[in-house]
Amino acid sequence: MPTRIAILGSTGSIGTQALEVVSCHPEKFEVIVLTGGQNADLLIVQALKYRPKVVVIADEKAYQQVKSALVHEGIVVMAGAESLEEVVIRHDVDMVLTALVGFAGLRPTVAAVRHGKTIALANKETLVVAGQIITTLAKAHNVSIIPVDSEHSALFQCVVGESGNAIEKIYLTASGGPFRGYSIDQLRRVTKAQALKHPNWEMGAKITIDSASMMNKGLEVIEAKWLFQLSNEQIDVVVHPQSIIHSLVQFEDGSMKAQMGLPDMRLPIQYAMAYPARISNPFPRFSFLDYPALTFEQVDQRVFKNLALAYRSMELAGTAPCALNAANEVTNLLFRQEKISFTDIADLNEAAMDAVPFVLRPTLEDLYEADALAREWVVRKMAAKALS
Repeated sequence: MPTRIAILGSTGSIGTQALEVVSCHPEKFEVIVLTGGQNADLLIVQALKYRPKVVVIADEKAYQQVKSALVHEGIVVMAGAESLEEVVIRHDVDMVLTALVGFAGLRPTVAAVRHGKTIALANKETLVVAGQIITTLAKAHNVSIIPVDSEHSALFQCVVGESGNAIEKIYLTASGGPFRGYSIDQLRRVTKAQALKHPNWEMGAKITIDSASMMNKGLEVIEAKWLFQLSNEQIDVVVHPQSIIHSLVQFEDGSMKAQMGLPDMRLPIQYAMAYPARISNPFPRFSFLDYPALTFEQVDQRVFKNLALAYRSMELAGTAPCALNAANEVTNLLFRQEKISFTDIADLNEAAMDAVPFVLRPTLEDLYEADALAREWVVRKMAAKALS
């Protein structure tokens, strides 16, 4: 029987590449649910091609457009963010690929875990915001969380078969983004267009800006803590400009394992969808002769302050990572709207994290409140600045 999949965020970068994997192996995967945010046109095209049983358009203003296009195709059309929680618990869904951007992925992931669905996790913010709660729920409901991020997939692949062998340390690799080697003064002058030109990966706009500011790597550090149950001191970041080694695990005997490959997100997506099997594909192959040198550098956390903030939020724990992530979702958008400078992102993130009331052992409700308060703080700060 094929694995029956719900793809949350099918119109985004991860979602569209996941559907490429489905196209390569239609006998192994059946698409049951597709969901999109605002891109109704693409969601309609995907639904007509992959024939899911239900689609969800989060933007309720686009509901009629999607419904009119699919009403005679036997496909149920739903709308609104609340519908995501409903479709992930369907009895005919085996796996939920969470490819939503940001905090929006938390509620449907919680619902899916509570109903025993295998999670292919591309929404790192879920574990950043609620790592303790999600991992506890997953254990209670015997749910597997298989990472889709290239770095966490690499770590996951390295520890397969190593049960009982203690991890001494992990190294998350980072390309360094388009501003590797920049000073703070240089960062102050960078533009949106420059920040959106990632040297190695093709991603959505939000994650591309996060990568340029190193916030994405900071979020990955927090995600890795929960996925692999590590202490803060066991997680390090190293710049690897070629993006061939996707991450490394160092075991207690000093041996290291690395997962390598071309920077192609379809590989970790396919691995998560087909796990524990490795299945064939027509994707390009790596050649050592094309990469005669693989190099490594240290991250300057004084310049790329978002990474330092992520480590600090982990030390604080509680609601701190949630507040940091919420602030960053707003500041990232403000930069893309060209309302703040590139270095303002980290400065505002830090101030917002410190401003939000701290809860050490938060409930889900505490996290929803911290998220809202951090967003409101940034908005009020910008409004006050506009008036001054």
